[in-house]
Amino acid sequence: MPLVVGIRFNPAGKVYYFDPAGFEDLRVGEYVIVETSRGEEAGRIVITPHEVSDEEIIRRLKGVSRRASALDLTQMPYYRYREKDTLDRCQQKVLEHTLPMKIVRTEYNYDGTRLVCFFSAEKRVDFRKLVQDLARSFKARIELRQIGVRDEAKLMGGIGRCGLTLCCSTWLTEFSPVSIKMAKLQDLPLSPMDISGVCGRLLCCLAYESDHYAEVKKTLPRRGKVIDTPHGRGKVTQVDVIKNTIHVELENQVIVEVSHQELHDMAQSSSKPPRRRRRRR
Repeated sequence: MPLVVGIRFNPAGKVYYFDPAGFEDLRVGEYVIVETSRGEEAGRIVITPHEVSDEEIIRRLKGVSRRASALDLTQMPYYRYREKDTLDRCQQKVLEHTLPMKIVRTEYNYDGTRLVCFFSAEKRVDFRKLVQDLARSFKARIELRQIGVRDEAKLMGGIGRCGLTLCCSTWLTEFSPVSIKMAKLQDLPLSPMDISGVCGRLLCCLAYESDHYAEVKKTLPRRGKVIDTPHGRGKVTQVDVIKNTIHVELENQVIVEVSHQELHDMAQSSSKPPRRRRRRR
């Protein structure tokens, strides 16, 4: 089984595996320089060297070049500090070239030799002249990368409907598929204003409890079904997955709350065979 080390390049980014040959003593929190498809990058160790199965390795592993030096660790915050000013200048360049695009964020690599500009646009943009202009201005290799609305929210950050910092910009490393079916399953209002995030897409958190709702609803009667309860016969008017209860409107129009445990106990007692009486001699 191959030996790998887990490295992350951004706080809420994916974890990538590299070959730690020669650096088997790496610890969590250390910074290393690795060779990626886009050139040299500085990454932070989040998983110490360990063995994994062959199925977890998709492509040939690249190795760790070296530990980050004191100079590297000094340059990294310096270029992070410059990114705000760089973003403003890039946005100005886009206006000068009258291109239908919006620069969302700029990122330097650890030594400032490469600058990545993330942008959003409704269609394909011919930015070849813009790249040449940016390369002359910043004296660095320029890479323009088009992103979608979810990635834009992840890079820019913000506050969600819950009042907390966006999940995607703090800890969510990948976007899972989210469907309107999940909102229906959780009995949420289907108004786009109520179930959409700052990106304009369905809230990522709709997927967090979807499996739990599906599992619980399998054990509870669906809304509209007529059932027998310890309080009498009635129709289910509401299903409360959080409390694992249902609301039932009885035949006398009184609404009662019945727990899943009560329904289970009632079903168990009704399934028991009647107790036989002994005949007197």
